[in-house]
Order: sequence, then C-alpha cells, then structure tokens
Amino acid sequence: MEHNDIKSANQTIDKEIEALNIMRQTLDEDLVKALDIMQNVKGRVIITGMGKSGHIANKIAATLASTGTPSFFVHPAEASHGDLGMLTEDDCVVAISNGGESKELSDIIVYCKRYGIPLIAMTKNPDSSLGKAGDYLLRLPNCGEACPLGLAPTSSTTATAVMGDILAVCLLERKGFSKTDFKQRHPGGKLGAFLQKVSDLMHTGDEMPLIADTADMQEALLEMTSKMLGCVGIVDKDNHLLGIITDGDLRRFMSDNILQKKAVDVMTKNPKTTTADKLVAEAVNIMNTKKITQLFVIDQDNHPLGLIHLHDCLHAGVA
Repeated sequence: MEHNDIKSANQTIDKEIEALNIMRQTLDEDLVKALDIMQNVKGRVIITGMGKSGHIANKIAATLASTGTPSFFVHPAEASHGDLGMLTEDDCVVAISNGGESKELSDIIVYCKRYGIPLIAMTKNPDSSLGKAGDYLLRLPNCGEACPLGLAPTSSTTATAVMGDILAVCLLERKGFSKTDFKQRHPGGKLGAFLQKVSDLMHTGDEMPLIADTADMQEALLEMTSKMLGCVGIVDKDNHLLGIITDGDLRRFMSDNILQKKAVDVMTKNPKTTTADKLVAEAVNIMNTKKITQLFVIDQDNHPLGLIHLHDCLHAGVA
C-alpha cells in the first residue's frame, strides 16, 4: 500500500505539473490587457466563482488585497440576492469557472454588461458562456484532472491558484510594492514581526547608554548599570560613535585597576552598527553572525540614533 500511495502521489504531481506547463504555453496578450485593467481600475477588483473555483477565488482576492490591489470576493449566489450592489462602475470583475458554464455566474455577467464593468473570464473553455462574455480571457489548461476519476477538481484548481498568483505578482511588480507596503497590510502575527523595522524596537534618547570619550571606566560602569542594556557607547565631542564597551569587554579587561582606565582604552573601536530603516530580521542576522547581543543604530554621519538589543527582538518574536 505504501508503494501504491507514493506512486499515486507522484502521478498527481506529474499531472498537475503537466497542467501548469500547458498553461505556460497559452499565456498571451489578454493577460497583459487584463493586468492593465486591474492596475488602473479606479475601484476594486472583484473576484467571483462557484464551488471549488469560489474557494480559490477567495484566496486570490485575499492575495491581491494584501499586495496592494484592493480586492474582495463576491459569492455569485449571494450576488443574485442583493450583493450585486457591491459592484460599482469603477470596479472590474474576474469571474472564474473551469468549464465556463456555472449558471450562478449569469447574473454577475449580465450586470457587468449592463453597466459596462470590465469582465475578465478565467476558464479553460473560450467557447463557453463565460469565455464568450469576457472582455479578456485568462485561459486555464484543458488537460483533465489529476483525480483518477477525472472528476474531482485537482489540476484545475492548482492552475487557477497559480493564475491568481501570476496576477498578484505582476501587479505587485508593476506598482513597485515594497516591504514597507507589505508590512502595513500585515501588522499581526509572525510575518508582521519579521517585517518590523529597527526604528520600531530601538531604544532612543535617555534610554541610550552613552558617555564621552573623556570618561573613565567608573563612569562607564555607572552608565551601563543604569541603562541595563549590557553595553555603553563612547562618543566624541561631535557625537560621533567611536566605540562600544560590553559586558564581554569588562570580563576580558578585568583587573585591579580597571576603574582607573579610560573608557577609550577598553572600548572596541568601530563597532558593528545598523540603521533605523533596516528590518529587525536583518539586525538579528548581524548579531547572530557576529555573536553579539546589541547594535547601535546610527545615521549617515555616524551619530547614534538608538540601540537595539537581541532581547528586544526575542520579545517581538523575531529572533
């Protein structure tokens, strides 16, 4: 049975790969025109579909919305009972039906035609009711399902999901959608944490442990103790960061006369730093690579703006 399962699994993968390869060959100018419509629409991109196509349509709408294209799903059956009012003449509609003959889509199709709402058809059959009604056709592969009965939507739903990803990625690239834009739409969860910037977590102002380059180690220890971040930065008279003293430096330089030493004699010169606009994940990578637990955040003139500690990153769920 185990052998049969693995064989069946590989056959399913092969069949779905075949479907995607066929779809690759049928991409044409209608894709570009559909993207033009979706990019420049004044309103929203409405995605609709029935059954399994509806489930994939929901996912496509969510992906578009999270990547800079305002979008939502309208259930075709609910549309016939009042939800057509969600559509405006400033919107465009992407209607999905593998065979192109889902009766539930008829009212949405008629509504689009009546009010001049651009209709993008996603179907394997260009001669179907949906294929003929669409202003533009996103053609799905017509190669059968991976299901051995040829009935359960498998290859077709995979291809539909991939077509949705194509639309989302192309629009993302066209619009220059950035990591910052992505973060604004994903403030919660692990993804939101990883998209935080250093400026979101760094200690600033009086929380920063800083002393002048004329200070002695007694002053350095007092500053480190009061700020409780395990380090102290040394700056010159023009507030340029010269070096850093960490708990590790204290252990390495520990001696009877350490309190009589100057901070500049103990500090690590030219410490590793980061900038406020970097992702917290990038700062964590530096700390992990260099086996350190804190980074000063500097501006382009090497002035300290803040300090980020590995513990802050752990607390935020990034490290």
